[in-house]
Amino acid sequence: MCNRDLVLDAEGKGYYVGTVYAVRTRSPAWFGEGDEKIYIDGEKKPSIRGTGTEDYFLSAWGLKKNSTPYFGVPYLNHSDRIVGQMTCSYRWHIHDPLVFNSRIRVTFETFGWMSPDENKEHKAHSWNEREDDFTSVASWYQMGPTKKFTKVPPAEQRKLPSLERVLVWGKSHIDARYHGEGRATVQEGARYLESDGQLLFQPESVGQGWLEIPFKVEHKEPLRLILELTGSYDYGMYQPYLNGVKVGRPLDLYRAETDLWEFHLMDFWPDPGAYTLRLECVGKNPDSTDHYIGINSIRLRERRPRVKAFGYDKDKDWRKEQVLYR
Repeated sequence: MCNRDLVLDAEGKGYYVGTVYAVRTRSPAWFGEGDEKIYIDGEKKPSIRGTGTEDYFLSAWGLKKNSTPYFGVPYLNHSDRIVGQMTCSYRWHIHDPLVFNSRIRVTFETFGWMSPDENKEHKAHSWNEREDDFTSVASWYQMGPTKKFTKVPPAEQRKLPSLERVLVWGKSHIDARYHGEGRATVQEGARYLESDGQLLFQPESVGQGWLEIPFKVEHKEPLRLILELTGSYDYGMYQPYLNGVKVGRPLDLYRAETDLWEFHLMDFWPDPGAYTLRLECVGKNPDSTDHYIGINSIRLRERRPRVKAFGYDKDKDWRKEQVLYR
């Protein structure tokens, strides 16, 4: 039997009228291939079975941020399918209520795509048992009392654990030894509440546009290298280096509207030791008015335990062969 996320298991007579469904992904790629399966009045096989999670929320080809009276995705922290993507979706069955006379059981399959390094077949395909973080709220009307449900734990016990194995804040590196000639300040704002401000660097010239941030790795394990940077109308293009090795392509930080963004660079097994992340300015987007850079954090995000258990990439040298699973 496949894994399923249980949304509601109620006894009595009533109408099911809505679902709120939130997911934090723990694997790259798309999580929502699983169908909703709804069992009415003790059915052994569900009389209501969908064609994918996004279809239930009346979307297609994934979930996109939107809001309507009866369905929507009010929160989506990253449009790409990444490790750590968070979504919250809703659907109200106002015009299509699900009627039950004695019992209803609402579930979602936890099927989706999976990267080769965490798949026992060592290849990517769409029908995998994923292990993401799910939470849901069910809305229904019912005649008479319902059965007793599990007691909800205190809020502190319901907090999601951090996925970051290494987290370094940019604001701690405004000292001149960490950057080229220019002005380095801590910029505050609502988007930087977690860090109480980002490092904003305004280089005097393209050649002086560089930043270096050191960090340490304690254990050899599968991690994802992520830069949390700001994009804005006056930001430049920067090439990342790790211990002197070029990582990926230059990052274009120009955005017409200022926002904080995660740039996912590499999946790797770094050896324990000291590392330095360097960002060098290589120019700017034609639409940008300057070469600024704002760095909120460097993150090494953990991968699922099964990545370590399979160990496909454990001996791969990231200096010579870089990979970013999607």
